[in-house]
Amino acid sequence: MQIATWNVNSLSVRLPQVLDWLAAHPVDVLCLQELKLTEDKFPFMELHAAGYEAVAFGQKTYNGVAILTRTAPTAVVRNIPGFEDEQARVIAATVETPQGPLRVLNGYFVNGQAPGTDKFAYKLRWLQALHDWVASELAAHPRLVLLGDFNVAPEDRDSYDPVGLAGTIHHTPEERGHFQALLALGLVDAFRLFDQPDKSFSWWDYRMLGFQKNRGLRIDHMLVSPALRPAVAACTIDRAPRKNPQPSDHAPVVLELTL
Repeated sequence: MQIATWNVNSLSVRLPQVLDWLAAHPVDVLCLQELKLTEDKFPFMELHAAGYEAVAFGQKTYNGVAILTRTAPTAVVRNIPGFEDEQARVIAATVETPQGPLRVLNGYFVNGQAPGTDKFAYKLRWLQALHDWVASELAAHPRLVLLGDFNVAPEDRDSYDPVGLAGTIHHTPEERGHFQALLALGLVDAFRLFDQPDKSFSWWDYRMLGFQKNRGLRIDHMLVSPALRPAVAACTIDRAPRKNPQPSDHAPVVLELTL
């Protein structure tokens, strides 16, 4: 079974690329972030024609998340229960597999702008609410994957310039502390279960030849529950779509499970 996450940075712009990628990589589940469109504009028909059912949580111009699956997902939840939020950042659903249900939590984590700002304070509140909700989800769903654009580079090796960017957004001790708190729940960073090339990143700035110079960050993650860890066979970043004309600034991350 293959599960992928991809911040497409506008599905209306990137839909042809998503369809092309799915044709070449027919994953079982694809989670999207930054749809930047409302659900009435979501391309359900095009994705159905490609063999996927979809559930979406959209927002005009900003945010938005979706889960694409081969079979209709169930038990859909939009945003973090009990956390009042006007932004469409989270969608969760259960996917049936031959070995039983798999819970998928797809998040577009708060960027946070800069330490000391209101947006950073909101990010920290959001991360705490997410942590508490994930803990309850794990209790109810032992087979669980938390994935998406986390907007956190959890370690120095996840940044092209860990010294120069120390303490800046995505690199702060507070953000990294929240990432570690998720791991403390028992979740495992699937990418780090394997030897990976140095300077493996999933996001590159459009400016200053960021991709060409590999000035990137690893901020798109796949965290798996303890029950799924033995099934993790691979976790890779597919850089190829970042070379497309008009690409997203993020690359897909693909998790392979032996289920």
